[in-house]
Amino acid sequence: MIMSIDLETIMSMLLDNARKHGADAADAIVAGGVSEEVSVRLGKLESIERSEDRNIGLRVFVDGRNAIISTASIDADSIDELAARAVAMARLAPRDPYAGCADAILLATDIPDLDLMDRTIPSSDTLKDLAFRVEDAAQSVKGITNSEGGNASYGTSAVMLATTNGFSASYERSGYGISTVSLAEHDGKMERDYDYSSAVHFADLKSPEDIGQSAARRTLSRLGAHKVKTGSFPVIYDQRVSGSISGHIARAIHGASIARGTSFLKDSMGQQITNAAITMRDDPLRPRGAGSSGFDGEGLARRERIMIEHGILNGWFLDLASARQLGLEPTGNASRGTSSSPSPSTSNWIMDAGQLSRDELIANIDEGFLVTELIGSSVSLITGDYSRGASGFWIEKGQITYPVTEGTIAGNLKDMLMTITPANDLDFTRSNITPSLRIDGMTLAGG
Repeated sequence: MIMSIDLETIMSMLLDNARKHGADAADAIVAGGVSEEVSVRLGKLESIERSEDRNIGLRVFVDGRNAIISTASIDADSIDELAARAVAMARLAPRDPYAGCADAILLATDIPDLDLMDRTIPSSDTLKDLAFRVEDAAQSVKGITNSEGGNASYGTSAVMLATTNGFSASYERSGYGISTVSLAEHDGKMERDYDYSSAVHFADLKSPEDIGQSAARRTLSRLGAHKVKTGSFPVIYDQRVSGSISGHIARAIHGASIARGTSFLKDSMGQQITNAAITMRDDPLRPRGAGSSGFDGEGLARRERIMIEHGILNGWFLDLASARQLGLEPTGNASRGTSSSPSPSTSNWIMDAGQLSRDELIANIDEGFLVTELIGSSVSLITGDYSRGASGFWIEKGQITYPVTEGTIAGNLKDMLMTITPANDLDFTRSNITPSLRIDGMTLAGG
């Protein structure tokens, strides 16, 4: 374990000192890790970067007030000073009736092993080999003329959380990645595209050869791009970008936004907000999941929750504070850093697969737009107004025809979600797990 018994002692010292200096309650978090990344370009090594860090955060509660302070110093004197400063800051803070530690009954007691830590530590030479291989695979494809490089990386991280009401637990996570960006030129115009693979376990990575060749094919397919047509058309969001739509939904049912009344879905509990084909769930207990953990940022037990069921909104993402403000039970969705307050967030945010493939969703489109890249953003979660730059491919008579660029997609999320149809191409290596999506009646404007 990265988390040692010494660190557990330090956490106890933090909490004990917080109480000694006058805190009614407190929680402490430590987060740290090791990472290494190797970058190459055009057959030459560009950089090897390694980082190691560990930071401690302390949150104290004093007479209905609270404060957060963080440090990288973990000697006994620094810990005592940290606690004293935190309590002094809290006494000057405004009262917050909703902040505080969880009731003991809500705390996680049986934390599952989710297989989040792979002990494989690739050497710098191994990472360099992977980076060269992924770039070489892209550069070997006829028509590719340049490269923005190949990358390979790994990292491990660890989190420990302890509270004055008796919670103390930790978990570790590993992560690995390979990526490349290739370029090609046609009639003096340059195009680029990329591909990547990321995984919690090293053995689950795609081969660098497959990634490189895919990046090259994607790049070549973009040559000779036209401007997008103007009008109202069906839009297919490719799996690579469809998660943006799921992300907007998640932010719209974020407990803090609901409590503030700043979401276009604030009055939609129990109502149909999407096409009946849509079911979305948050699953923090998925083994090897990119967003998995056995407890949340406040020590609460986590569980799978169906947030949208056949289009009906079942609930909000809630931490303790937003739950108290709304008069509801927390959902175990709090996340936090060492220097920030907890806030609701997703874990593994999953849209259930549909019945049809992406190609089958395209098959009956007379004219439409397949989006493979989104550029910029103008999305209001207060009104639902949506506008984004995009590029991709034009669809005619059910076939992908030519590449298009410099287009703008516009609509309103309220309307968009009612016409959404999911494909069946889920990728479970991500934390936002969304298939390709079809949304009819989008407004397109050429550049």
